[in-house]
Amino acid sequence: MRPRFCTPDVPKSSSCLKRVQDRDALRFFHRQVSSESVDCEVRKLLDLVPPCFYVPLLCLRLASSSPSVVIENRRYNTTTVREPLLPFFGLLILAVASNPCLLHTHYVFNRASLDAVVVGSGPNGLAAAIVLAQAGRSVRVYEAQSTIGGGMRSAALTEPGFIHDVCSTVHALALVSPFLKTLPLASHGVQFAHPQAPFAHPLDDGTAVIAERSVEATAKALGPDANAYKKLFQPFVSASDRLMDAILRPIGFHHPFLLAAFGISAIRSATSLAQSQFSSERTRALFAGAAAHSMLPLSSLATAGFAMGLMISAHSVGWPVVTGGSQNLADALAAHLRSLGGEIVTATRIESLAQLPPSRAILCDLTPRQLLKIAAQRLPTAYRNGLQAYRYGPGVFKIDFALRAPVPWRAPECARAGTVHIGGTLAEIADSERAANDGRIHDKPYVLLVQPSLFDSTRAPAGLHTLWAYCHVPNGCTADMSAPVERQIERFAPGFRDCVISRHVMFPADLERHNANIVGGDIGGGAATIGQWFTRPVVRLDPYSTPIPGLYLCSSSTPPGIGVHGMCGFYAARSALRHSLR
Repeated sequence: MRPRFCTPDVPKSSSCLKRVQDRDALRFFHRQVSSESVDCEVRKLLDLVPPCFYVPLLCLRLASSSPSVVIENRRYNTTTVREPLLPFFGLLILAVASNPCLLHTHYVFNRASLDAVVVGSGPNGLAAAIVLAQAGRSVRVYEAQSTIGGGMRSAALTEPGFIHDVCSTVHALALVSPFLKTLPLASHGVQFAHPQAPFAHPLDDGTAVIAERSVEATAKALGPDANAYKKLFQPFVSASDRLMDAILRPIGFHHPFLLAAFGISAIRSATSLAQSQFSSERTRALFAGAAAHSMLPLSSLATAGFAMGLMISAHSVGWPVVTGGSQNLADALAAHLRSLGGEIVTATRIESLAQLPPSRAILCDLTPRQLLKIAAQRLPTAYRNGLQAYRYGPGVFKIDFALRAPVPWRAPECARAGTVHIGGTLAEIADSERAANDGRIHDKPYVLLVQPSLFDSTRAPAGLHTLWAYCHVPNGCTADMSAPVERQIERFAPGFRDCVISRHVMFPADLERHNANIVGGDIGGGAATIGQWFTRPVVRLDPYSTPIPGLYLCSSSTPPGIGVHGMCGFYAARSALRHSLR
């Protein structure tokens, strides 16, 4: 594909200054001031010129033109070009020397062999690559690890024959994602296994509160809170497709009335909403368990929105797991990309943008810290400072178990759920989450537990089971939380330890080694505080673009944030198609 700036049609001199103001100013400038007889090193210098120098350089170039110069598309004889071009070359050197973003257009506007390069093969990186390939652009994905997937990888972490998901397992957002649900994932082998109930919340009295697939069935078990629960959730479950379309995007005005109705409750803290809407500690605990997925103190603004979004998805599409492991979802996305002509290169860690082949756009499925590592010297100071100020949230401490029997829940209804939230009451969970955010270890941590093999028999040998559990800890925490996590499980499932064949522990540092985007164990790509939610990664009209033309961020550090939905990559690719890949 011929890069746009290489168009063979050269405008006449009467329109050149007008064209400098056009959206293709750089390409026009490059074409006007260079010619095939100019030394290739001089052409490279032209690539480094900041936009503010376009007009002065073009004027000097035209003023120093001889009868055989480029304006009439005639080549000049280099043996006759002497003093008239000295002012031009003097200003050119000054322009390059003043450039705060060295080489900032070299890899974007070079005579590229590729339209786009994507760094990172997580769900957002693959989604971005697919969008570009669907638009007919050539794209190549680079992955540091030997397997693709980012947070969607699976591996035999404990015993042979046991398949464990290294990070993400439950994929409700994959089913509500406006982009992922348009892809032919089933034709690439993806099947979802649905638990009978999306999630459960055991209590100390030996019972459990269950989030059923329907709002009505859930409300029936909530006693005095039944009507309040239905009033809060039913309108949004009925409009879940439109609501998720409005939520899973950058700030905008899609479905404004629905979004406003949701926002009235969602903007509140989980503690405030639960206490004002529900009178029963059982219902409050159910709500708190979902809200704690935010990895924020439950007194923080908008934590109610996390709980509501997850519970709405539970009622509308369920909380399924991918049959055979989350790796199958990553492999299906990769297969679809390849079917569109995309390329994937694994086991290639990108340490600098200079490693990448020439392309018109680079999309990075990286958090701000990783972007700074590979592009810091090319980023303007203000933007670099903004990325350095980006905050990461608490980490996670994760244990994968190989079991000889299912978990012996005291409340047997917990075996109907794929996900179990362990933490007791609203107050207990709130205290645990506050501790993790304040840099403290809690002796009774909130534990998020998933038991996929109850609903997907491919995860373990016949009669055996897999299970994973994690708790939130301070970012980068080095404490071994194995005993507190297992005590919390035993609290609601006495005899659990007797079921364990073997276990595999991952500290926050282990997770980061597995995936550099999990900084300090933060699986969310950055703290989801309300301030940072609307400004991630920095305050910018287009949060996916950077000050370097052609360089974009497409990770969960951009809107709409955490989750396997691919929408960060989708919107980053759309931005690249609007600006760099037209």
